[in-house]
Amino acid sequence: MPAAAAAHHLAGVAAAFLLAVLLHVHLAAGEDEPPPWYLCDPYSASGRYSENSTFQANVNRLSATLPRNTSSSPAMYATGAAGDVPDKVYGYALCRGDVADAPACERCVAAALRDAPRVCPLAKDALVFHDLCQLRYSNRNFLLDDDYYVATYSLQRSSRLVSAPAPAAVAAFDAAVAMLANATAEYAAAANTSRRYGTAEEEGVDGDGDSGRPRMYALAQCTPDKAADVCRACLTTLTTVQLPKLYSGGRTGGGVFGVWCNLRYEVFPFFSGRPLLHLPAFVEAPPPATSTAATRRGEKKRNKTGIVLAIVMPTIAAMLLIVVAYFCCWRRRRPEEQTFLPCSSDDIQSIDSLLLDLSTLRAATDDFAETKMIGRGGFGMVYKGVMPEGQEVAVKRLCQSSGQGIEELKSELVLVAKLYHKNLVRLIGVCLEQQEKILVYEYMSNKSLDTILFDIDKNTELDWGKRFKIINGIAQGLQYLHEDSRLKIVHRDLKASNILLDFDYNPKISDFGLAKIFDGDQSKDITHRIAGTYGYMAPEYAMRGHYSVKLDVFSFGVLVLEIVTGRRNSGSYDSGQDLDLLNHVWGHWTRGNAVELIDPSLGNHPTIEQMLKCIHIGLLCVQKRPASRPTISSVNIMLSSNTVRLPSLSRPAFCVQDVSASDSSNPHSTAVSSNDMSITDLVPR
Repeated sequence: MPAAAAAHHLAGVAAAFLLAVLLHVHLAAGEDEPPPWYLCDPYSASGRYSENSTFQANVNRLSATLPRNTSSSPAMYATGAAGDVPDKVYGYALCRGDVADAPACERCVAAALRDAPRVCPLAKDALVFHDLCQLRYSNRNFLLDDDYYVATYSLQRSSRLVSAPAPAAVAAFDAAVAMLANATAEYAAAANTSRRYGTAEEEGVDGDGDSGRPRMYALAQCTPDKAADVCRACLTTLTTVQLPKLYSGGRTGGGVFGVWCNLRYEVFPFFSGRPLLHLPAFVEAPPPATSTAATRRGEKKRNKTGIVLAIVMPTIAAMLLIVVAYFCCWRRRRPEEQTFLPCSSDDIQSIDSLLLDLSTLRAATDDFAETKMIGRGGFGMVYKGVMPEGQEVAVKRLCQSSGQGIEELKSELVLVAKLYHKNLVRLIGVCLEQQEKILVYEYMSNKSLDTILFDIDKNTELDWGKRFKIINGIAQGLQYLHEDSRLKIVHRDLKASNILLDFDYNPKISDFGLAKIFDGDQSKDITHRIAGTYGYMAPEYAMRGHYSVKLDVFSFGVLVLEIVTGRRNSGSYDSGQDLDLLNHVWGHWTRGNAVELIDPSLGNHPTIEQMLKCIHIGLLCVQKRPASRPTISSVNIMLSSNTVRLPSLSRPAFCVQDVSASDSSNPHSTAVSSNDMSITDLVPR
């Protein structure tokens, strides 16, 4: 990546971050923000185009067709492209679900196309939201992404509630908003029409002063090309993660807008037509009765309750005894700690939807022919396959003696089936026929990071632009796992062989068989069954079994240092010094000659400052104390900003060394690494 492009990259990401900050400031201020709402370069910098350039001509070509194509579609949604790479422009437009007037839809999309160059001057990636439509165009094919949201806005207007809300009224209002949002999102996801959207109305509550609550309205929508489960997962991210974080405290209006789904609520009817869903008023738990009549009613109720309890409690006690006895017997049969996740009925249903026939997979891989084998791991073999519809896949066939049992397999299935992000590998299906355990993933043509990064003949493929993109992508994927997904997940086995690369070297985190969901006070989370990989393990985890998101941050730091230096964290170097990579880097850093660490295959590159910043961030992530390591969202800010001052450093943690391994548990991985074995049964000291 040339210096100018790298500068545009950082400027674009910094601009997106700054806009997010401004939106949050705006949210706190409670001012109205009229459309258009926009983001320029929302994900990664795509550079800028010149006036009267080929790219601008392609934007104009797209502008000539996209408004009419959108309005003439039954779903009022259209995608398009114009020109050829590298000046090719990809675009899409979506009109709001309640817009039935095709000319109004066309006018809105045309206005958005006129606004985009104005609000994002010369930006190759622009995302614009109007009241009735949304638009994006870019020089990269973002239509393949699975991102959920990229922008938020707040519309806060004065009302009885907001003027002087009592705490109880605020809590009740927020609960009513949650009920409305969840119901509207579910209706949209289940909508069996060409336009995947839903509108809803929730009754208000009459009262004096703070006791009243206004009637509320909501609209949720996904792009119609998304399947119901993808739409549901996307909207769930908005309703359970973003909405409570942004709009709690009695805010009477707001929304979260994203590329593939969006949600908005107001205390006035902002959409056309009658609501598709009508909800009764949310009712809080009634206060305890104080009157004599109420007391008598309470006594009668308590008498009835006592009779019911006298009948039910012995039954419950007997059932509990059975459960405890079963659990004790089960623990005797399997004394080791369980690291898999329990499957709910929803989990089982989502897994069932992924089931593939064994005959289909045999045909896709020529009956698992050796010529189709692309990897051999600790859990079995990986084959390249072609599905009947022509899709290339990676087929991970677990051997009968695999250390990954059916429960670990369920763990990976339950997790991956619920995760949707552009930097996480996508699970396509699973086969559990005839004692086979087979996972089918999207095929990644460049296999895993370690097969290129540590190969002296291939590492020149990874110039600094690609390496920096890989670092950013891993960090964004981790932030989704730690903070933004509906499940909060510690991966526990982040390493180079678990980072897969697509045809354009975009990174995707894979292999969730060792992952754990976390909740609450993570400092108390302790496991007696250590699972992970030597060389990437944080010391508090390897020694005492303490795990948290900071475990993944430590592993990420090791990865960053490996990517910059091109060296494994293995404990042997050409210098003959028996140092692990972390302390080797630290020594150079303290002596002021960290530039010597940069992978020689990168040559004389002009972005030395960016490389040194990555080394600094890598060392921050491998600090000995978990509290000294940054969160992954802080890491993303550091990576995207040229103005954020990085914290000072102390000596990194020491790593366990001199462990040999010969295989990997990851699809696509074929390299042999001295730090590549996943440890699944190590008792901590």
